[in-house]
Amino acid sequence: MTPGLSDAAGARAEGQRLLAAFVEAGALPVEAAILQPAEVLLDLYGEDIRARAYVTQDPLRGEMMLRPDFTVPVVQAHMREGAEPARYAYLGEVFRKQESRASERASEYLQVGFELFDRDAPQAADAEVFALFARLLAPLGLRAATGDIGILRAAVQGLPTSAARKAALMRHLWRPHRFRALLERYAGRAPVAPERWALLEALQAGKRPVSDAPQIGLRSAEEIAARLALLTEDAACAPIEAGLVDDLEALVAIAAKAPAALSELQAHARAMPWIDGSVLGYARRLDALDARGIDVAALDFEGSYGRTTLEYYDGFVFGFYAEARPELPPVATGGRYDALTAVLGQGRSIPAVGGVIRPALVAALKGAG
Repeated sequence: MTPGLSDAAGARAEGQRLLAAFVEAGALPVEAAILQPAEVLLDLYGEDIRARAYVTQDPLRGEMMLRPDFTVPVVQAHMREGAEPARYAYLGEVFRKQESRASERASEYLQVGFELFDRDAPQAADAEVFALFARLLAPLGLRAATGDIGILRAAVQGLPTSAARKAALMRHLWRPHRFRALLERYAGRAPVAPERWALLEALQAGKRPVSDAPQIGLRSAEEIAARLALLTEDAACAPIEAGLVDDLEALVAIAAKAPAALSELQAHARAMPWIDGSVLGYARRLDALDARGIDVAALDFEGSYGRTTLEYYDGFVFGFYAEARPELPPVATGGRYDALTAVLGQGRSIPAVGGVIRPALVAALKGAG
């Protein structure tokens, strides 16, 4: 047997073992089609998903994508017919494009996962999923990292600024550099691009820069006019108070053990009282994790953690890493995605949290040990 086939067999065996552990924890094993409708994924993530997924054309079903993950089809199936509460587990290949040949991340790899849908005690559900993953991965000696996208979302949504600015910040929550650049501009601390000034000056002078062209590029004159109206509105908007921007940037930059991170978050909540409820949720999650036997004093919290993954996480997020192998992707990741169930539930929603493990990495790290 060649090394490649041996590696694949080891990963499959490890995946079956983990799947059995998830089933033993109460999960119902489920399947998901490898070909998924592209329309659903594009609606969720926008055109950016094309850069990461494999797209094909079906003569009857239209544009399709090779399954980039299991969460979306599992949520769709649950929202159609699932009972509550519910636990699901799955095992199969997922497909993601990689940016370079030098990447250690495979374009096709095996994924085993666990999803929990429960309306009661979300912090307890978070703790159940995290503790299950921590127990299964404990022999590997991995570092666990955690974060909370919900706190960051609450911080942005409560800012005393225009709805348009808050919407822009929420759109770029997953692009940290762009997010910070917007914050700095909205605080009046970053220069406005020369072309933006030129457009604003033209508007203020009563000129209509696009009135003689019915369409420019792919945008109609109406779309361009709407964009110019937004620019005008933004120019008239007062800067966000510099102190609030500093607090928000400091919140995002938190990197500490969980108890110290809680103290920092509570301090920021005094300046941004609109995050108080989310910080209280974080404190309750730590209590729930402690009740599950997790050493929260040793647990890492990062204020920006989870902001470069698929964009459906909106609360607790976590990952497990092999510190001795920094070139490897995370062995496991997961988090809460309540809003996704509302989007896919056609008017219905249910709090949900889950995670995935890469069996090939587990098998490789066991072999290396």
